[in-house]
Amino acid sequence: MALRALIFDVDGTLANTERDGHRPAFNAAFAEIGLPWHWDEALYGKLLVVGGGLERLRFYAANYDTATHARPDFDELMHRVHDIKNRNYQRLLAAGAIPLRADIGQLICDARTEGVRLAIASSSILDNVVGLLRANLGPNVDSWFDVIASGDAVAAKKPSPDIYLYALRQLNLPPRDCLAVEDSSHGLAASLAAGIPTVITVSDYTIHENFDGARLVLAETERVSLDKLRLWHATASTS
Repeated sequence: MALRALIFDVDGTLANTERDGHRPAFNAAFAEIGLPWHWDEALYGKLLVVGGGLERLRFYAANYDTATHARPDFDELMHRVHDIKNRNYQRLLAAGAIPLRADIGQLICDARTEGVRLAIASSSILDNVVGLLRANLGPNVDSWFDVIASGDAVAAKKPSPDIYLYALRQLNLPPRDCLAVEDSSHGLAASLAAGIPTVITVSDYTIHENFDGARLVLAETERVSLDKLRLWHATASTS
């Protein structure tokens, strides 16, 4: 069976956005607001068990800063922090500080050239997804994708399958005709629950996670090519 579509996660899969983008953008927002919070690389790795930036802020306050969590303006405060963080993130993108992972850009270009449809299934907000793509692949790159399903599209974040089910409906394709490209166990759980065979490209934050159920697991340094994915997909479809 032919591979008809690639569905990409974004954070950690297309680029090391968590370590190099979202984390420093959060820290700058904390400083601007006056919150005595700082997320180093190790702590941020632990916080990634929570999908979604706003959800992550709430989780951190509930577990690490109960006084802030009890503030009567807590919800408004978290939305302010999140908005400032997203502006900081956009500035990092504009400065070219968040490059795509090696070979991912080429994979996207090759798929487009060879008629494999492209989709995004991410918990990030739409502006951050499109901003990353445009910063690295040009101002019209979002038109290359048949579907850009962002965190704004569904209520439940990964590991819920909702974002992948939404992408499949928009593509109007059965799961077996697609491959999901993910980097985390939460993302894998979401794609598998939607019935989509999944390739894992391990990131620095997910190297020790359990990827049982993935059809292929690639180290961060391994090349991800369209030929490799097509060959795997053809072999898996006949097994």
